[in-house]
Order: sequence, then structure tokens, then C-alpha cells
Amino acid sequence: MNNRRVVIVTGAYGKIGKAIAESIATNHQYEVVLIGRDENKLISAVSDIKSSTSNSFVRYEVVDLSRKDSIAKLAAEWEGPLHVLVNNAGTTPRQRQETQEGIEMQFATNVLGYMWMIEFMSKFMHDVKDARIVNVASYWAGGLDLDDVEFKNRTYNNDTAYRQSKQANRMLSTYFASALSKYKINVVACHPGDVNSKLSNNLGYGGHESPAQGASTPVWLAISDEASGYSGKYFEHKQLVTCGFSTNQQQLDRLYELCSGY
Repeated sequence: MNNRRVVIVTGAYGKIGKAIAESIATNHQYEVVLIGRDENKLISAVSDIKSSTSNSFVRYEVVDLSRKDSIAKLAAEWEGPLHVLVNNAGTTPRQRQETQEGIEMQFATNVLGYMWMIEFMSKFMHDVKDARIVNVASYWAGGLDLDDVEFKNRTYNNDTAYRQSKQANRMLSTYFASALSKYKINVVACHPGDVNSKLSNNLGYGGHESPAQGASTPVWLAISDEASGYSGKYFEHKQLVTCGFSTNQQQLDRLYELCSGY
């Protein structure tokens, strides 16, 4: 019988996502499911992680996290419990792009993708002990415009779009911490480390930390006993930090209602 705790990591072949999945997989009490839209990159990442950790319980699911129907399909086919969900997938295209449904790509992937994963997958967490959702956000956050989240009226800037998406991640974490509290699901947000990655390069930044260092706070929140019981909170470098974005319940409700319209 498989008594392992099951963990989903989204965006799991990027620098930080792969490091999160690999670090968790080193503990053989965990079965790790890598999620992304590029099957070849998923296959490669699974192979690398199995090799480096000797954990045979590492697998993948192909999901386009910018598309609601793709996430719904994952949920429809999912079997068994889910103990930990790490929402990590992110994109920072330099030019404004839209999904097939006509939604601006950063908002669809970085914000709606997190929300849809929570809404579709949290039902598999209702009856499990110490269920956790970790939303990888950022300290590089702010400027959320609830009247123009898709840059239809503003000039698109990928840095501005990224910052607002990370603010939204932090706000929705607080919203869902309350909404899912009846199921005792802990929902937290965090800043990962500063890693030189495709995402950071697209924003014009490098990064001074290794992928493993960048993954350390999300991993700690996902599996450490010390990190239990902080639902609704935001962390940087494994330290609790007050999030000024998450104090206005009216704004949290407005953001959730806006996102629910998609």
C-alpha cells in the first residue's frame, strides 16, 4: 500500500519549480507530481529527479496552467488524495500575449492558474491530515489595478504585469486561507529566493541564489513540521512577514469575484 504524501508542483521544469520538486522528492515519504505544458521537459525533469533522489514515485501530468479546461481535465482524471499543492508556475512574456480564450497571458497563468488549481484540486485535500497549499508569490509585488488586470487600457509592461500578479497571489492566498479553513487546509504565500532564471531574465534581472536556495522557503512551507499552522500568512526567507496587501477584506473579495468571472 502506498502511504506516501502526494505533492503537486506546478511549473516544475523551471529553475525553481524543478528544485522544489527535487528537494521534496529526496524525502521518500513523498510522491511528487510535476505539472507543466511541455511534455518533453516534464519527461526530462522526472528522469533527472528520479536519478538524483532514487525516489521512484515521481511522475508528471501535462497541464496548461493558463487554461481552465486543462486544469479541469486534470481534476476529472485525478485519483486518490492530494496532501500538498505548490503553485509555482509563472510566465513573464515581454510582449502582451493572450491565451486561446483571449485572456492576457500573465494574468491567466500567474493568477488564474493558481486560483483554478486551488478550486479544482482542493477537494482532494478535504479529508487529509495537514493539507497544505503553498503559493509561490514574490516580494516584487504591487500595482494591482482591479479595473484593468489584463492591460486592455494600460500599456503592457511585463514587469508591471508580473508585480500585480504577485500581489494578487498574496491576496488570494489570504482569501483561500479563510475559505478553506473549514477543511483545515493551510494556505500560505511566500517569496522564493532570487534565482537566475528565464522568468527573471525576461524581467531584466539576474539572480544571486542557486535554484536549491531559491526553493528552500517553498519546500520548508510544503513539508516542514515547523511550518504547520500559519494559514493566511506570507513568508520571505522562512521568516513571517506582514503582508500589507491582504488586510482589506473588501479588496480580497473584489479580487476573488473578478477572478471567478473567468
